[in-house]
Formats: sequence, structure tokens, C-alpha cells
Amino acid sequence: MREVSVGTNDLIYPVFVRAHPGSVRSPIASMPGIYQLSLDELLREADTASELGIPGLLLFGVPETKDELGSGAYIENGIIQQAAKLLKAKFPNLLLFGDVCLCEYTSHGHCGVVENGNVLNDDTLTLLSKTAVSQAAAGIDVVAPSDMMDGRVGAIRTALDDAKMHQVPILSYAVKYASGYYGPFREAAGSTPKFGDRSTYQMDPGNIKEALVEAMQDIAEGADMLMVKPALAYLDIIRDVSTSVDVPVAAYNVSGEYSMVKAAAANGWIDEKRVVMETLNSIKRAGASFIFTYHALDAATWFNGKR
Repeated sequence: MREVSVGTNDLIYPVFVRAHPGSVRSPIASMPGIYQLSLDELLREADTASELGIPGLLLFGVPETKDELGSGAYIENGIIQQAAKLLKAKFPNLLLFGDVCLCEYTSHGHCGVVENGNVLNDDTLTLLSKTAVSQAAAGIDVVAPSDMMDGRVGAIRTALDDAKMHQVPILSYAVKYASGYYGPFREAAGSTPKFGDRSTYQMDPGNIKEALVEAMQDIAEGADMLMVKPALAYLDIIRDVSTSVDVPVAAYNVSGEYSMVKAAAANGWIDEKRVVMETLNSIKRAGASFIFTYHALDAATWFNGKR
């Protein structure tokens, strides 16, 4: 009689790919069980995910060097581009989402071009478009702009179409709040801003109507799917967006949400499996078509009855 069910096919697993000449599986202290992975370790992780039936991965890059314009995001041999080529060669049926943002690659840690302490929206669009085209050329199936610059979906769609990549869909982080739940991610991706914060381009946590405005704008610009991020503190937003649009709506069960569960479970305060399952069910129940979650490997293992 259960009205809503969540399963392995609902999950996308975010991974951190590290540019490194050797083999490395570097643990992220604030995210137990999650690692920065060299390319060979990424292939092993992808093999595990594929065997468990997880349909796709979201790739984040951790470059060796950074610069003011985040060139590592869009160069031909960037870490995400290398990863996509390797993964597609070995796992052709694994759906690859590419994070389109500059924050992991910029020396200042912001998501765009910075001048005199300000993030320049329109100048950033050109670099985001180059990143999306570069990723798609390398084998990324779905480009996922997470920067929250105004107009970036339209710019990316135009760039993809100009490159004859009409078939590449865009998953827009349409509703991304300026949240305290991102803390562990910044350790994982090395993307903490060197000054200020991202509240000038990410959304105010108190806003509801703005979420629908952002969602509708991105659809008008050509987004094929939308994202709400974070998930647990914004279940009402997931519901509002999913009932207001006719495209799939994803939710991101972010790093802080993951780490809180892991910390409480490590102290014996909660039943980890039960809480994770309840969490994922709540996100699906709120209206998410699919869920990006660091719990993906554990949850898929539980769904398959392996432990």
C-alpha cells in the first residue's frame, strides 16, 4: 500500500575526480566514506556503482593548479574531460553528468570571473559555455550548470547548438540556495571562496517565489531538467517547483546533510540505514524525479539486500 517508493534507479552518485599523476584515494575528513579519486580509482568506483545498478555519476573536478579564470574547467585535457573519456570507453551505458562551474578551478574560489572583488555575470557566461561544450565533446551526457549566473542556460544552449551538440541536455541548478549545508563539499572540492561568500548570486534561503521565477526562466532558456539544492531544508521548494513545471526535477542531498547523518551514526545516536532510507523517501515524496546523493553506494547496497 506504500504510495511512494525510492530505489536504486532514482539515485545519481556524485564523485570527486582528482588530477594526480599516481593512484590516489584520498579520504575527505568531513565526509566519511567519500574520497578524492585519481582516474584509476574513479574507474574502480564506477565499476562498483555500475554493478549495484546506479544509473549515473555526477563528476566534480579537483585540478592540480588553479588560475583567475578557472581554465582547468574548459581545457581539452581537463580532469573532467579525461575522466569522461575513460568512463565512456569502459562504461558506455553509465550516464555521466558534468558539473559546469568554475569554483573548483579558480584561484579565488568563486563561480565566475572576478574583477575588483565583484563576480562579473556576463563575462562568466562565455567561460561556462566553453566548459559545457568541452565536457560534452569529451563524452559527458548531461551538462549541469551549478554557478547560478543569470542567463547561463540560454548561453550554454546556444553554444551547444552552435557546436552541433543539439542532443546534449541541460540539467540546470535552477534553485540553488546560499546554504550552510555546503561546508563539507568545499573541503572535498577545494572550492572555499578566498573572500566574501556566494550570496550575491545564490538564492536567499527565505525566498519561495524567487524559486519559481528562477525555474521558469531556466525552462524558457532551454533547460531540460531542473535541480533544487539543498534538499532536506527545502522539501517545500521541491514540492512547489515539481508541481509547477513539466520537466523532471532533481534534488541534491548535499554534503552537510550527508555528513550530519554519518556523524550521528558514528556516535551511535541513530540507525544509519533507517535514517538514510527515510531521508531519500522524503525527498522522493516531496516530488523529486531523481536524487543526487553521497549515500548512493550504501543505499543501493541496502536496496539490493546485500547488507
